[in-house]
Amino acid sequence: MADETPPVDEMHYEQLAQDALRGVIRSALERAAMPEGIPGAHHFYITFKTRAAGVSVPPDVLAKYPDEMTVVLQHQYWDLKVETDRFSVMLKFGGMPKVLSMPYTAVTRFYDPSVQFLLQFETPLIEEAAAEAPEPEAAETPPSNGDDGPKVVSLDQFRKK
Repeated sequence: MADETPPVDEMHYEQLAQDALRGVIRSALERAAMPEGIPGAHHFYITFKTRAAGVSVPPDVLAKYPDEMTVVLQHQYWDLKVETDRFSVMLKFGGMPKVLSMPYTAVTRFYDPSVQFLLQFETPLIEEAAAEAPEPEAAETPPSNGDDGPKVVSLDQFRKK
């Protein structure tokens, strides 16, 4: 009788593919970090898990988005720092500058609506200590205060159902 056990993927091709696609995000952000900024009409919606390992988000922002948030990089972002395994950026929330920092592994979606380019990733592991903390009620979008800066938006309209 022949052994009918399915082969084991010891190369972990799924993970290799996910890592390679996260390299696309890094390359796009490297371009955005250049002095001339993001070219043309390109802009990025980056969705990430706020409690994933290695994510640094100010406590007040985390209180509003305890699970996931989407940031938009288009015209108003500052101090974009792109590293091999993570990036950080300063955005304004309610007119106040806040620095967000995250590893690429925390990103669940990267979308450039100007060319309909979308990357979607598996949900990362959530930090245990943060996951056990009580979660305040999440807001889908922050209240408008007339600030024309980057906004956190819900991407439900873009999700395939």
